[in-house]
Amino acid sequence: MPPTAAPIALCPICKRPSHPRFRPFCSRRCADTDLGRWFSEDYRIPASPPDSSLMNDDEDEEDPR
Repeated sequence: MPPTAAPIALCPICKRPSHPRFRPFCSRRCADTDLGRWFSEDYRIPASPPDSSLMNDDEDEEDPR
């Protein structure tokens, strides 16, 4: 059986085929666009607010002085 070709990865910005030099992007322009999105904080990881009971654990302990 002949080897199958690897699937072509698409640029996450414009969806054109990626170029090995700029992988996973197709060009320097798309790579710079992605970097700009990181710098402007367009990409974020969702998080829940910290649990208040965890933040007050230190206050419950007696003062060792």
